[in-house]
Amino acid sequence: MSRSLAVRLVMVLVLVTGSLAGAAERLAPTSDWPQWRGPNRDGISTETGLLTEWKEPPALLWKKSGLGRGYASIAVVGDVLYTAGKVKEESLAYALNEADGSVKWSVPLGKAGDENPRATPTVDGERVYFLGAEGALVCLESATGKTVWSKEFGADFGGKMMSGWKFCESPLIDGDRLVCTPGGKEATVVCLNKLTGEVIWKSALPDVGKSGRDGAGYSSIVISNGAGVKQYVQLLGRGCIGIAADDGRFLWAYNRVANPTANIPTPIVDGDYVFCSSGYGTGAGLVKLSKEGSGVKAEEQYFLPGKTLQNHHGGMIKIGEYVYLGHGNNQGFPVCVRMQTGEIVWRKDRGPGSGSAAIVYAEGKLYFRYQNGVVALIDAKPEGYEEHGTFEIPDAENDSWPHPVICHGKLFIREQDTLLVYDITRRGEGAK
Repeated sequence: MSRSLAVRLVMVLVLVTGSLAGAAERLAPTSDWPQWRGPNRDGISTETGLLTEWKEPPALLWKKSGLGRGYASIAVVGDVLYTAGKVKEESLAYALNEADGSVKWSVPLGKAGDENPRATPTVDGERVYFLGAEGALVCLESATGKTVWSKEFGADFGGKMMSGWKFCESPLIDGDRLVCTPGGKEATVVCLNKLTGEVIWKSALPDVGKSGRDGAGYSSIVISNGAGVKQYVQLLGRGCIGIAADDGRFLWAYNRVANPTANIPTPIVDGDYVFCSSGYGTGAGLVKLSKEGSGVKAEEQYFLPGKTLQNHHGGMIKIGEYVYLGHGNNQGFPVCVRMQTGEIVWRKDRGPGSGSAAIVYAEGKLYFRYQNGVVALIDAKPEGYEEHGTFEIPDAENDSWPHPVICHGKLFIREQDTLLVYDITRRGEGAK
């Protein structure tokens, strides 16, 4: 073969394989939802091609009942869904087929008689991690449900909740580690080898202030690199804290945002800033992280009292410069706040539904899922409140709390014993 011919063949192969690679990339499935609040734990979906208006309810693709009671949301990876629920006296961890909700496997989670599970599972390749309401942490084979290892927050770490609503957090997977919050005196936050459950470090919380109560809160850990230090940020019974990722040393705390009843919303991390809130009349605040010797300090930038801004348990989402949330204790009034200044850009003093609102974001829209079962589609823009339709979850109960999920062109809503899956793509009839 001549050199010129060989060069031409190589060029053809490059063009062909490049085209195939581009086609494969374009045809690749949309991003999964492997854990609490999505890939980045921020409530943001990257789905596109979705309905921009609900003239009528989105098409219900299927619903699956018999999953048991509880408040766990779902994780979606590939064509499998993961969730948990309590059937009669037994809490169960589930893997379901995305196509129709049929059960691939189910295994006991914790002990018989445990409270209804609250935590969304975390999927990591061949493994999936569940946390039961009483503190049973299990690593299961994602394909089979077979137990790989397990821990007990109480027996192994002296686990403690700040109040009586049991363990709710979703474990964080960070590289080869699993990080979670037993809330114990000597093990407030712990880091484990994700493959074996072996303890890498345990972090104790010093005295950080009088607000709130000792123990874990109802939030889940997020990662920050504020002040140039990789750290785990969590909202505990005593407020928002930062723990060094390398060795678990305590870095900083923001006690003012704590209340003694229940500290719930997952904090928002953005560069050197952390925005956090809690309900029960508490409020919301922004802190800036900076280096202080070998550690990190958190300086309050502003604090808004509860009457101005508070998030109960529906979560908060940052889009651009703005944070969107449901304001009010057990209210869910839609609000837009400029994160850097605390300016309330707009607020609607009555929501489309009632009770707290669990929210998720996709393609310029906020999905508010209200406690009474109303779901609303709202613009995520600072120019003002604009609603684009609502629908009601069939047979919704008053504690309609699990956070909605958007992935694979679908809206997934857990409603106690039932999982409902809606087609929210623009291919649906009546789309705009």
